[in-house]
Amino acid sequence: MVNLEWYRTFKEIYENGTLTKASIALYASQPGVSVHLNALEAYVGKKLFERTSRKMIPTEDGKFLYEYIIESLEKLEIAEQHFKKTTQEKNPSLNIGMCSEMFQLIIEPEIPKLDFDLVARFGAHTDLIKDLNNGILDLVITPKRQNEKKSLVEYTPFSKERIVLIAGNKTNITKIQKHIKSKNLRNLEDELLQNVWYSSSNEMEHFRRFWFENFNKKPAFKPNYILPNITSIIRCLNNGNGLALVPDFLCQEQILRNQITLVWEGKVKTENTLYFASRTDLKYKKELDTIKNIFTSKM
Repeated sequence: MVNLEWYRTFKEIYENGTLTKASIALYASQPGVSVHLNALEAYVGKKLFERTSRKMIPTEDGKFLYEYIIESLEKLEIAEQHFKKTTQEKNPSLNIGMCSEMFQLIIEPEIPKLDFDLVARFGAHTDLIKDLNNGILDLVITPKRQNEKKSLVEYTPFSKERIVLIAGNKTNITKIQKHIKSKNLRNLEDELLQNVWYSSSNEMEHFRRFWFENFNKKPAFKPNYILPNITSIIRCLNNGNGLALVPDFLCQEQILRNQITLVWEGKVKTENTLYFASRTDLKYKKELDTIKNIFTSKM
């Protein structure tokens, strides 16, 4: 008998493109995701994805299956969330979405103090906003604002994040600092290219934007290491060697501890406005304000 979780897993792999991203979206282990996919392929008797080193590419059978089940799965997710909301009146429940790094830094330490239930979901901002519009989520922390007519979602700016250049403490940044001080951007770019670079799959847009705004061109190289998230990058750079471009608030503690070095904030500020995206028909506004207050007190 088919397990509904197999279909949920299949959907996340299809939409995210890799087992790693799917496991993050499902808040599950990557081996568990692989087991679900293998079980589903065995059940339907067809290969649903072509495995490559970088991406899971849907086969024609995979595309057909996705189109066949997606509407039903989305309706089921909406029904599931609404059912929870109507049957748990004694204990309010809030469903929130954001990047995993922000959750770990801002919300995770405060969870034991909350007097309501909390369901957290991680993923791409576009996917989280889609879930917000569908009523699956109540609040999303996002740097992207979408303007849709007749939407039940409102956006409230509350902070800014600035993309900065950081280095591991074992990185020789003498020449880099010299070029920054002399404002010789051509030599600075050449020197930066000689170093080991880290980035994450969900931050490549920030990487390219910082480079374009400061050097007036797209980066002509690929980072040596592309990791699942920024937390992994900071751990690798902790007393290590290499460079990375990351949001400032995610590395402030490590900079203060001298575990990593703030190298450059850019000649042009590469900033993103962070928004609270929430539903206007939300029932638990008190609980929503609690989460908002946590963010505003820490950022």
